[in-house]
Amino acid sequence: MISADNLSPGQLAALLAFHADAGVEWLMEEEPVDRLAEFEAMKAARSESRQQASASQPPARSEAAPPTRQPASAAGGHARESRAPAPTANAPAVAIPDAQAVKEAQFAAESARSLAELRLAMEGFVGCNLRNSARNLVFAEGDPSNGVMIVGPMPYADDDRDGQPFSGRLGDMLNRMLAGIGLSREGVLLSNVVPWRPPGNRVPTAREADICRPFIERQVALAEPKHLLLLGNFTARFFFGGSDTIHHLRGEWRDLQMGGHTVQTLATLHPQDLVSAPINKRFAWQDMLAFKARING
Repeated sequence: MISADNLSPGQLAALLAFHADAGVEWLMEEEPVDRLAEFEAMKAARSESRQQASASQPPARSEAAPPTRQPASAAGGHARESRAPAPTANAPAVAIPDAQAVKEAQFAAESARSLAELRLAMEGFVGCNLRNSARNLVFAEGDPSNGVMIVGPMPYADDDRDGQPFSGRLGDMLNRMLAGIGLSREGVLLSNVVPWRPPGNRVPTAREADICRPFIERQVALAEPKHLLLLGNFTARFFFGGSDTIHHLRGEWRDLQMGGHTVQTLATLHPQDLVSAPINKRFAWQDMLAFKARING
């Protein structure tokens, strides 16, 4: 175990960053604690307190006791009933209902007239719980003028740390995929369906996807790409619908209506699929060649 007493502030910061990137959200205590013994002691204490309470409790009455009356004042006033005040409890914080969060996201997205305005609107949006655990908002990056946009599912640890889409090892893999067909990340627009990293790189829930949908659809509408490349299972299902896997959805061109214009769209495997299973590279290469042929006309 690493002792924090022997680490410099810089080393501590690096260690915390490493744990955050690995998805660690809880820290262990310095000394071991026998939780099983604590639990048994707690059960014994509760059992003993219940026995004492039942022994000292008076027998239950069949009728409720009438309210007590205060004696009349010396001036001859009427007797008044004395009732115990209603107990008060601290009410929990009210969360934004899902439907309201979606409406607020739609309003914020539709109000933006440029990608810069949309980024400001998303930075001020508080209706998605993912922003509470993420380090950064990972917004679209690149050049939309060439008419090519690439969308992934969500930021990963490297993206969340750098505040940029497709960073780190997965970004390197995407760079090689693009270079193979004569493209670069600087010449396309890169983005994600969900702009905040889910804890532990888990798949976004349907609720989170619904709340973030207005933002990614508005990005596509404002960028007006001619060709859209979708990466991975989640992204393809998000735009195409259904529950088919990426191996059934990949390699087939579809027309999507986004922002009043038609976008020619192709789905392929995510760089993570290629890193975890290199055999997938041959399928991705077929899709990238088809993408190149279409954008070259």
